[in-house]
Amino acid sequence: MTEDRPSTVGVLLAGGLARRMGGGDKPMKTIGGRTILERVIAQLAPQCDGLILNANGDPARFAVFGLPVVADTVEGFAGPLAGVLTALDWAAEHRPDVEWVLSAATDCPFLPRDLVERLQRARIAEDAQLAVAASGDQTHPVIGLWNVALRSDLRHALVIEDMRKIDRWTARYKLAKVTWPDKPIDPFFNANTVEDVAKAEQLAALDGA
Repeated sequence: MTEDRPSTVGVLLAGGLARRMGGGDKPMKTIGGRTILERVIAQLAPQCDGLILNANGDPARFAVFGLPVVADTVEGFAGPLAGVLTALDWAAEHRPDVEWVLSAATDCPFLPRDLVERLQRARIAEDAQLAVAASGDQTHPVIGLWNVALRSDLRHALVIEDMRKIDRWTARYKLAKVTWPDKPIDPFFNANTVEDVAKAEQLAALDGA
């Protein structure tokens, strides 16, 4: 923990149904000889004070990674906001020393190594309540910093208001946005389809990643 990077727990969001991938677990797809989840863990573990995996279904399928696997606390596959809420609840119970949670998608094989540092720095500089990543001209609302103190507000939005879109909820708060270059490789490229996985293989080979 430093002044520019307060203690931060990372949540790897793997609760989706992978419909565009034909079902199954997107994070377990292999790129360049490693699963996408292995790549995400390798990038984020050095940046965070612990990682948890948000996934529904049998947690044993992720046992090899040695991470706490936490299912959504809101029923009905309520989307990434449910995963974020789950992580905030988990941090409040298991890591009361931590005020911030970083969320990241587990279909992004090329996440930047300075993700937490830059998001925290921008949040502090702008006195923001939340921070989100962007690349080029595209914002990536699933990849951001969340304050554990906002978990009650988020639960109300999810359960009472039936809110699902992340940017609708974050619009209620002061939000810092940090942009990374999207060339030569977009660090937030996400492998949503079989075609995306094939493209990621090519990108990984070009980058030596």
